[in-house]
Amino acid sequence: MVAGTAKSTVGAISDIGSMLVPGEVKAGPSTGLLMRDLLFDLKPQGQTTLQGQIRERLVQAIHGGQLPGGERLPSSRRLAKTLGVSRNTVTLAYQTLVDDGFLAGRERSGYYVDPAATGRVVAKLPQTGGRTVDWQRRLKQWPSRQRSIEKPDDWSRRRYPFVYGQVDLTLFPIAEWRECSRMAHGRRWLDEWSADHHAADDPLLVEQIRTRLLPRRGVMATEPEILVTLGAQQSLFLVAALLAGPDTQVMVENPGYPDVRNILALASRRVLPVPVDHEGLVVDDRLHGADLVYTTPSHQAPTTVTMSGARRVALLERASRDDFLIVEDDYELESNFVSTPSPALKSLDKDGRVLYVGSLSKSLFPGLRLGFLVGAPELIAEARALRRLMVRHPPNLDQRTAALFLQLGHHDALTMRLAKAYEARWLAIGQAIDAHLPRFSRTPSLGGSSVWLAGPPALDTGVLAREALAASVVIEPGAVYFAEATPPPSHYCRLGFSSVPLDRVEPGIKALAAVAAKLEG
Repeated sequence: MVAGTAKSTVGAISDIGSMLVPGEVKAGPSTGLLMRDLLFDLKPQGQTTLQGQIRERLVQAIHGGQLPGGERLPSSRRLAKTLGVSRNTVTLAYQTLVDDGFLAGRERSGYYVDPAATGRVVAKLPQTGGRTVDWQRRLKQWPSRQRSIEKPDDWSRRRYPFVYGQVDLTLFPIAEWRECSRMAHGRRWLDEWSADHHAADDPLLVEQIRTRLLPRRGVMATEPEILVTLGAQQSLFLVAALLAGPDTQVMVENPGYPDVRNILALASRRVLPVPVDHEGLVVDDRLHGADLVYTTPSHQAPTTVTMSGARRVALLERASRDDFLIVEDDYELESNFVSTPSPALKSLDKDGRVLYVGSLSKSLFPGLRLGFLVGAPELIAEARALRRLMVRHPPNLDQRTAALFLQLGHHDALTMRLAKAYEARWLAIGQAIDAHLPRFSRTPSLGGSSVWLAGPPALDTGVLAREALAASVVIEPGAVYFAEATPPPSHYCRLGFSSVPLDRVEPGIKALAAVAAKLEG
């Protein structure tokens, strides 16, 4: 037994049976499992209270069979002394377990494991069979084998994380979000988020999307034209599932977003790349025969190029003439640091050919996983039915919290704060690249939260990314953004700056430059 001290709230029990004083030995039948292998490790700074941690360990022991039915637990005084916590903490933990049916209290005797609690534990049966499954034969799809964006698991602990799509938590209004969450948890909204709404969305969130978010992009839509999704990613998956079949000809930008290319490739064997230039997706005879065209006109992913007005008109005219649909992924917070922001392609659409995909991940936080799909009522009805088969609907509580955040104006204030911060970082990273990476060229852009760089032709940015980690710099190699080629260009990279504080932008680029110089040398 490892006993805690009175000054520490960290304690361990390696043998509860050995710490029981005479007269406190278990009253239940012997099982030979007198808690010899049970370990308590209480963490004072953990996310769960000490009381909660004690409760959790005891429930685990009951479920695991280390505490059999009828087992008498140590007295609250004895356990508190052993763990180095207050007696009240242990008593309250015991009492909540009594209330939940795990323990039974006996007057002047103590607390015992309720036999009914152990009766709920699934009995262990001997394993049967012996013939292994041939997964190579069984699996019909292999998504894990697709080329995808990768970044280190510990990227957030690096000093210069130039990764795309992440947030600077110092800019997020956590107090306001917490207040909206508190309001959503209140009795007033309980019926709105506690029930199963089948396939319906939170009406308040739909209203905020319709009246606050979409008009900023010049898009006017009715409620039947809007579907709330688990992020833009689910919107794209639903579109692919509904509109793409094995012989559907789908055009995607090249370089372009790898995940959408992979999503579409699961549905169609005719996913074809279309080049991107300084005006965005190239519109010419290479679109001939298309059924579906995917594009990111506001800030092309990954080059950050903004599609020109003339190119947008040409794309819509071509879609009408050749009878194809357009998927507009407006994935990023609209930010133009040079001129007036361009309206969404959807706002120019008179025929209903554009399916608009939006996201709250970049303006709020990626972990929220909320987005929306805007399209013809007929399409949205089918997307809603398909979503219901997958997840029914996004979590009601998250939807209501986000809706209140929008309704109370917190999102408006946040987007203005982000735009100001990103503009400063956009200028700083451009100046730093010019000063420290003269052999790299960046694609001109009007805004966004990343830059697209081309290094010297002989440079492999995959190697650069690995070597840069030693200098606490994280970048995204660019080869994965290109459609299959033999081999794909390896001298491009993408640098996001949304999660890098302004004062670290230049030092980070300088550190990256030192690594690049070493590789070139």
